[in-house]
Amino acid sequence: VSASTRDQIVDFISHWKQRSGLRDNWFCRTFGLSQEKLIAWRKRYGLPNQHNGAMPKDSWLCAKEKQAIISFFSANRGDGYRRCAYMMIDKDVAYASPSTVYRVLKEAGMLQKKADDTSRGKGFKQPLKPHEHWHTDISYVKIQHRFYFFICVLDGYSRFIVHWDLRENMKENDVAIVQQTALEKIPGVHPRYITDNGKQFTGKEFQYFIALHGLTHVRTSPYYPQSNGKV
Repeated sequence: VSASTRDQIVDFISHWKQRSGLRDNWFCRTFGLSQEKLIAWRKRYGLPNQHNGAMPKDSWLCAKEKQAIISFFSANRGDGYRRCAYMMIDKDVAYASPSTVYRVLKEAGMLQKKADDTSRGKGFKQPLKPHEHWHTDISYVKIQHRFYFFICVLDGYSRFIVHWDLRENMKENDVAIVQQTALEKIPGVHPRYITDNGKQFTGKEFQYFIALHGLTHVRTSPYYPQSNGKV
């Protein structure tokens, strides 16, 4: 396993372990890993493989590739660095793991928090009962060398997964189909949707869906996981 693939698996497990509450042994069984190997991979995270002596990092990028990452992220800030890493692979822009993309953007000063943002850090007002807030987000899942889009709707009060689906695309209509199915599962509710600023949630089709059902929609600030970090 290459160092970049190893780091991607560690990133994936850490990301979904935090959001799902599942234990390491569940992910190890799913990926066919031993827990000892997972522990070793976490210790070697970000480091090159040393199985055959000194080896160059497969995450080393040339200046042109780094600039491509910076330019792509500048045009797609609302999607976040992790999603952009996979989007760049799909679009043949650059081939780098999320951890490598993060390091490139951090070195370029692209991930700095705004100094004049005084609302963050004061806490997010949590719901007081089920189905007041529904959090929804999109992530990538790799199955047999192919990436799919994992779209999930989660209740902000109970952390109950209302509905999820794996889609071949992450267009606005894909998002709307998942949201419509979620509403049909829990009839009579009018949750406030909480999403990031991805194009799928800011476009006309999703806004039409919100208005059609008499719902409300709140978009979170970039780099502010307290508001949509449950998904």
